[in-house]
Formats: sequence, C-alpha cells, structure tokens
Amino acid sequence: MTTPHDRLRELGITLPPPPPPAASYVQTRLVPIRDGRALLYVAGQISRDGDQLLTGRCPDEVSVEEAARRARQCALSVLSQIEAAVGLDSVEEVTQVIGLVLSADGFGDQPKVMNGASDLFVEVLGAAGKHTRAAVGTNALPFSVTVEIAAVAVVRTG
Repeated sequence: MTTPHDRLRELGITLPPPPPPAASYVQTRLVPIRDGRALLYVAGQISRDGDQLLTGRCPDEVSVEEAARRARQCALSVLSQIEAAVGLDSVEEVTQVIGLVLSADGFGDQPKVMNGASDLFVEVLGAAGKHTRAAVGTNALPFSVTVEIAAVAVVRTG
C-alpha cells in the first residue's frame, strides 16, 4: 500500500517545517470524536516559501497560475502541521478546506486558485484528500499574503 510519504517522495516533495503561529493561537487542535478518531483542526496557513511571505493581490499583482502555486504552498504547510500533530499516515480524510484569496475587485476565479491546494491534497493523500471546500475572495489578508488556507481532517488517534 502506498503511503502519503511514498507519494511525497514520488512527487519530489519535502515537507517544510511546520510554521509557528503568527499571533496568539495554536496551529492545530485535536478534538476526540469516537472509536479512536478525532477531528484535527489546522489553523490558517499563509502563502510562504520558507521564511519569505508570498504577497500580492490576484490577478492584478499575481497571476491566477502563480496564486494556485501559492495555494499549493499553503497546502504543504497544512500537511506539515498534520504530520507534526498526528502523522500523515493517521489521516482518514480531509473533510473541509477553507481558502481565502487576496482578490482585486471583480475577480471571481478563486476556485481556480484553490485547485492548487485541492489537487495537492489528493496527490498526497489519495481518496482521503478529497474534501469539501470554500474558495473566498477577500480584500485583505494578514501580511498582505496572496492565499490563506485552513483545514479540518478526521484522523486516527488510537
């Protein structure tokens, strides 16, 4: 059976270290539900490459394609947070992804941007990576980053 770590290797991806919180909150919260399972809430992960914040409004300053790459970077941070909290092998399913895209007035292609994240979850986690999603445009995000993504997953804990 192919594991998420096998898929990461096949894709040539190394998970970045999980970023610390940018303010007064925790990056993950594990909420037990039943039968050795829990909901794992992952706080909003912002677009970054290492320590560099990836900023700019879509599509005026950042193309849709580049914004999708930045959403993929956010998804990598989500996966890093999951790995640090419980391990990727514990994921039963990603249940929800909420994506916020720093958007110019009239821009409506947030779903295309968020496909960068959604596709990565499926590439790494297979069927367990398929999720419900919101792709929302906004006029401001922390530090003027292009994308922020929060997620919820069902994980095995016992």
